[in-house]
Amino acid sequence: MPSESDSLHAGPISPRSDSHFSHSLAPAVAASQFVYWLRSVAPYIHNFRHRTFVVGFPGELVQAGRLNALIQDIALLTALGIRIVVVHGCRPQVEEQLRLRGLEGRFAQGMRITDSPALECLKEASGEIRLDIEAAFSQGLPNTPMANSAIRVISGNLVSARPVGIVQGVDFQHTGLVRKIDRAAIRSALDYGSVVLLSPLGFSPTGEAFNLSMEDVAVATAIALDADKLIFLTELPGMQSASGEVLSEISEANARELLASKDALQPSEAARGYLSAALRAAEGGVERSHLVPFDTDGSLLLELFLHDGVGSMVVEETLEALREATIDDVGGILSIIRPLEDDGTLVRREPGTVERDIERFSVIEHDGVIFGCAALFPFPESSMGEMACVAVNAGAQGQGDGERLLRHIEQRARAAGLKRLFVLTTRTMHWFLKRGFVQVTPDELPAQRRGLYDKQRNSQVLMKDLSSPTKDIAV
Repeated sequence: MPSESDSLHAGPISPRSDSHFSHSLAPAVAASQFVYWLRSVAPYIHNFRHRTFVVGFPGELVQAGRLNALIQDIALLTALGIRIVVVHGCRPQVEEQLRLRGLEGRFAQGMRITDSPALECLKEASGEIRLDIEAAFSQGLPNTPMANSAIRVISGNLVSARPVGIVQGVDFQHTGLVRKIDRAAIRSALDYGSVVLLSPLGFSPTGEAFNLSMEDVAVATAIALDADKLIFLTELPGMQSASGEVLSEISEANARELLASKDALQPSEAARGYLSAALRAAEGGVERSHLVPFDTDGSLLLELFLHDGVGSMVVEETLEALREATIDDVGGILSIIRPLEDDGTLVRREPGTVERDIERFSVIEHDGVIFGCAALFPFPESSMGEMACVAVNAGAQGQGDGERLLRHIEQRARAAGLKRLFVLTTRTMHWFLKRGFVQVTPDELPAQRRGLYDKQRNSQVLMKDLSSPTKDIAV
């Protein structure tokens, strides 16, 4: 039978406190924080293993001295079983090479006109960065993040290209577009456990070299590999709203609106370029494209392992899904409700109870991780239903997940022909009162449920009439 549910916020599991990983905090506090953090990122680690990520970054990142830290973070992701393709840019380095030769870069329609001297500068700049990346991946000194990494980097003629040609009377010469990505070779290298490194250069069947944009190579690679994520490390803080707030999640439709906007607050040209690339990736089947600021230390890890990340994400549709639970969700549900059972907020369930009742549960899932759950147990003979096991992960509190779960359970109850919904709670009575519930006595429970009421627990009974929905009070 169902058991009571009180809390909308699951607290942290009490960790051990005998680790001394930090000298800046008291050992017990430092150990507690470390264990809590490691447990909180475990679902992402499980979810990302064997997934394919394409990581693109501009030459500005190298110019800012951020390359070594980024390589260390990529090495960590590789150690976690994530398959990584790295695509680098080199625009400022090409400009520097041109300046050293007394030349100026020429542009038209947002693209570089790559004549023969500019192509030679590109080769030199690209080759230098490629060697720096390979050297960074080859580090292995003790007591550094790269110790015991042993990562192999594979690069080569994996991108074929075609010339842009003459556009509106402008001959772009050696500027090109991606024609084809050698998908089979890249996948083979990834299967071998290597990191694949691609430069902004492509080659034609006639042996010509073409200057490609980093964004074009990254998008084409992500689409060809059906990558799980495309991540751009950018010189920008992310896509910002008119008020300057970073937009953490952008749908395809929103991205098109931003790109088509004539507003004075329209994103900068650099932002438009990244957003346009992310949109092309989404249209090509890449579900998630991230725009992450490289000036934040560890931004790649923060974007991947924090619920809200630190940048902007372009998605085909919203990633937060509220759906009926399946047997595969049992582990995620248990991870949320166990802390509440341990502290007495929830009545402890016997092993296998959640699995047995899984069809009663609904869950909120974000990016493959369960963040909230609730269950509906119907009593059709009384036209009532019990909303039980309501819990939202503490890290996601205050974002309206509890509200969404309540509305969803109400919809399920109405669809089942139920007239009233009740909950039993010891700690969250006011939350439910603000959402149209009223306090009643246990005598008003269905007879079957009334017989299971625990008088020692002394739970409050709250009930809501579903026949005439009431407007909830804003919290």
